[in-house]
Amino acid sequence: MSATPSPRRRASAAVIGVRLVAYLVAAWGTLAALVAGLFPGALAATIGLAVYMTLPLLVLIRWRGWPFYPGRWFRLLVVRPFWYTQLLLPLVSAAGLAGLLLGAPFGHGLTAGRTLAAAVLAVAVTLLLLGYLGARGLTVRRVETEVPGLGREFDGLRIVQLSDLHVGPHTSRRFLERVVETTRSLHPDLIAVTGDLIDDRAEDVAAYARSLGGLDAPLGVYMIPGNHDVYAGWDAVESALRAAKLGTVLVNDVRLITRGESTIALLGTGDPAGGARGTTRAAPDVERALAKVSEGAVVIAFAHNPALWPSLAKRGVALTLSGHTHWGQFAIPKLGWSLASPFLEHAMGAHQSKDALLYISPGTGYWGIPFRLGASPEVTLVTLKRGETAAARVHAAMRARRAGSRRRTKDPATR
Repeated sequence: MSATPSPRRRASAAVIGVRLVAYLVAAWGTLAALVAGLFPGALAATIGLAVYMTLPLLVLIRWRGWPFYPGRWFRLLVVRPFWYTQLLLPLVSAAGLAGLLLGAPFGHGLTAGRTLAAAVLAVAVTLLLLGYLGARGLTVRRVETEVPGLGREFDGLRIVQLSDLHVGPHTSRRFLERVVETTRSLHPDLIAVTGDLIDDRAEDVAAYARSLGGLDAPLGVYMIPGNHDVYAGWDAVESALRAAKLGTVLVNDVRLITRGESTIALLGTGDPAGGARGTTRAAPDVERALAKVSEGAVVIAFAHNPALWPSLAKRGVALTLSGHTHWGQFAIPKLGWSLASPFLEHAMGAHQSKDALLYISPGTGYWGIPFRLGASPEVTLVTLKRGETAAARVHAAMRARRAGSRRRTKDPATR
């Protein structure tokens, strides 16, 4: 028997609904007033666009997602324009409304509204275009870490970190081929995919497997859940990942790697999107994972959400690799600022707490729309070094070489 929504909840939903309708009417109404008479059919085109971009919103609200599997063309022709529109609509309509109001006393309200709306639209489109180009520019960043207690046998161990790929049928296969080629060119000892492997549906694992299934490394490929993998239905996602044999899936689990007398423990966490500990299988349970770590082992953790790092650091985890933040997909690295910085304690780059280190990748893919400025898609090469105290040296990101390039640069580790 389904629970009946409380009167307060129904009232709250009604208020939100009224506000949403008012916003849409005001925003699209303003645009309709601005374009009317600009060219034949301008008003009809605006109304048509309003309907085209509002219907997906109503579907999302009604079913809390798409009630069917959105294929490549649906995502390119409906989902992507939908997100672009939701970004531009409030900016352009607000500018147009401001122009109408400011110009009205002087008898030039329509001219002022059109001018201001066009200026805002031009700036926004320019930024979106730059962000689109930025989302295609794959980079490589080298991060050198000094890890106290690291055995001599693991000195120089190379980890390639991929994160936040958000792969779906719409993802550029050419871009993913570059990711695979770049990863291989770095000759990693192991590969860590730190969450958000897929976009939003368990069926997206098939697209992931087609493009990234060939990734391998001597010590293995390790994958952990991110919040989007959880939203997609982690049980189904995990089952598909294991069936495709894409690597080792770690959820609150550990794999021990021993060389001679030295051992490192690779720990993969769950994600906070899975709920509090014990709520679901995907929920983080650090204590459970650490119970499997042998005494004396150096622990390297893969935790999608950097909010887990303080807990891991307090429990002696030497290095944590995270993603999740995307660096807001808009960042100024030289200032250590990103669009995510105002909202998160640890939003980007390297952090240290006593002998514990954290590195937060900006991610290798994108979510929503292809947009990245100052937070380029990244393949991260993390090299472990022995040290008396913990330290991390983060190098500037370098553009990844394209396949077939005749220019060759020696890797610093091989000099």
